[in-house]
Amino acid sequence: MQHFVQEHPSISPALILVITGIVFNLVNSRFLTQTTISLLLQQAAVVAALAVGQTIVILTAGIDLSVGAIAILSAMVMAKVSSDHGVPGVAALAIGIGVAALAGTLNGVLVTRVKLPPFIVTLGTLSIFTALALLYTKGRSVQASAMPALLSWTGKSLSIGSFRITTGVLITLGLYLVMGFALSQTAWGRHVYAVGDDADASRLAGIRVSRVLLSVYITAGVIYGIGAWVLIGRAGAASPNSITDANLDSITAVVIGGTSLFGGRGGVTGTLLGALIVQSFTVGLSLAGVDDQYRLLAVGILVIVAVALDQWIRQSNA
Repeated sequence: MQHFVQEHPSISPALILVITGIVFNLVNSRFLTQTTISLLLQQAAVVAALAVGQTIVILTAGIDLSVGAIAILSAMVMAKVSSDHGVPGVAALAIGIGVAALAGTLNGVLVTRVKLPPFIVTLGTLSIFTALALLYTKGRSVQASAMPALLSWTGKSLSIGSFRITTGVLITLGLYLVMGFALSQTAWGRHVYAVGDDADASRLAGIRVSRVLLSVYITAGVIYGIGAWVLIGRAGAASPNSITDANLDSITAVVIGGTSLFGGRGGVTGTLLGALIVQSFTVGLSLAGVDDQYRLLAVGILVIVAVALDQWIRQSNA
């Protein structure tokens, strides 16, 4: 059983998601309707997008506490350069993603060159990037109407029969497909897993560990920038006070999705399932008329169970 779950880390979150759907549908038959599922996907899109970047960082046995701050800074740069300086939409989007990539680069340099622990590095840059976003915008939001249409395009709804979905959800799914392919079918992906599993052994095998780690943080930054784009479309504005819980939410999605906090095991499929599980509890408990605090209780229990399961699986390698 340990070996089977280790080889298929997405099995556990898949079972949890199915059970969650069945239980909440028994409580309220509206849970599995197209309208509710569409709403659930839209609400989960931003955290799910950011969790892709968090996943590849955690796969290297690191952690990124600055994910939400980078996304907010990127979103505010996109919004301000377009609304205040008349920068076209494509250029504003590129600048915003570039800022996020630079933020990821800073994290990567501090981890690989200065040799600081990822937890301490990203805890510090969390405050730095948050402060930069507030100083740059003076704490003011920018409405979508003041930006080029491209920046709010991710909030546009598409109809597939009676099922409605936003372009932001499709972009998020695209991120999962691209990163899933990169992790499973490329040398870079194999190196990411190897570094997370045993950095010293990877170094002896000829893998340039520092280069792999730096590339992971830069790639994560780019993903956070794309997540910022999805955020603008979802919220209909760019606000320096949005997604304040993104750091913990993204980590929660990754952990519940079966990715090991010790690195080297997991993947983006489980992360997507983890993000859907967390959002399912929010929507399901709301439909059931239950206090939202019980969602926090349930998610907290799931996180502890997921980490305990990870420890149990690791014992099979001992």
